[in-house]
Amino acid sequence: MRLPESVRERLQVARTAAALWACSTFMRWSMSIAAMQQSEPMPAPVCSYNEWDPLEEVIVGVLDGAAVPSWHVALKATMPEDHWPLFERAGGQLFDKELVARGARELDELARILTAEGVHVRRPDPVSQAVPFSTPNWQSTGGLYAAMPRDLLLVVGEEIIEAPMAWRCRYFEHAAYRRLLKEYFQRGARWTAAPKPELHEELFDAGYVESEDEDDPRFVITELEPTFDAADFIRCGRDIFVQRSQVTNLFGIRWLARHIGPAYRIHVLSFRDSAPMHIDATLMPLAPGKLLVNPERVPKIPPIFSGWDVLESPPSTIPDSHPMFMSSRWVNMNVLMLDEKRVIVESQEEPLIRALTDFGFTCIPCHFRHVMSFGGAFHCVTCDVRRRGTLQSYF
Repeated sequence: MRLPESVRERLQVARTAAALWACSTFMRWSMSIAAMQQSEPMPAPVCSYNEWDPLEEVIVGVLDGAAVPSWHVALKATMPEDHWPLFERAGGQLFDKELVARGARELDELARILTAEGVHVRRPDPVSQAVPFSTPNWQSTGGLYAAMPRDLLLVVGEEIIEAPMAWRCRYFEHAAYRRLLKEYFQRGARWTAAPKPELHEELFDAGYVESEDEDDPRFVITELEPTFDAADFIRCGRDIFVQRSQVTNLFGIRWLARHIGPAYRIHVLSFRDSAPMHIDATLMPLAPGKLLVNPERVPKIPPIFSGWDVLESPPSTIPDSHPMFMSSRWVNMNVLMLDEKRVIVESQEEPLIRALTDFGFTCIPCHFRHVMSFGGAFHCVTCDVRRRGTLQSYF
């Protein structure tokens, strides 16, 4: 049946309009794709390959809600013996309010200094750690803190990895960082959580006694399952250095090496330390060709660093009267590099400031003695989320 002339005209107009709309839409889509291809790519939200490229974004920890760690044999391996009664008596209770407040002010001051130096500072969410928790296999009277993101988070290139930590009191420490981790993932970062350890009794040596031979330490954790603290790793581009410690076992090192793949080389180092825990108060690469070492723990420089300039850290000026219930005084060498020249140092560590200045660095002082009481300094309390640089080999 032949349609009336008026209907045919209206159909023709509709077909023409549809064709014009489709053509216009295709042209806009093509132009949009072309513009996207020509525009500058967005910077990766997480990207850091070493300890010295220019720092652009960093997580700085918080002390709010910090609790005394619950006593366990794992603490016996690393905590100063004269403070064991504190952990046995007060484990799971909030730390002294005034001591926490002093440390919190120092952390806030560090955040202000970093911001003034052009670094974007992020903070985890304050979480009260004085809350008992349990798994089907064990109980803890509380947590610890969210002050040391370096212990928990390891950035390798464009990936951020949650560490499988060996201390039971730190089992849920990642919760304070989940908001940030989810944001980084939504913006394109790779986010991985290493296998969550079960922390059965078989993981720990119940009869642990510290070795009398500093060159042959005895370890409180076994090889039952992979565990590591991220702070036992130091990154130098394609080469990553790690120590086996009282929280990092060989199983954990193997897991990380297999996970990150052949683009990186993992080097396991040993030092003169009967209770090793966290490498950044023993050996710290500061810039290409420049290395800071603990003279007591590193009597011989690892051969791979042959040709590098080496600075032996001066002993700390922390007085004996200052409470150091969670670390040794060598935490003074736990510095943070902003780039290959600028370094943040504790303001009262004048011998170290002079040594670093003579070594070619510009020191930025910051009061940090009260944070040091809690077991870390500038490298420990930060996680360098983004540094402006590329993956390179320095050896």
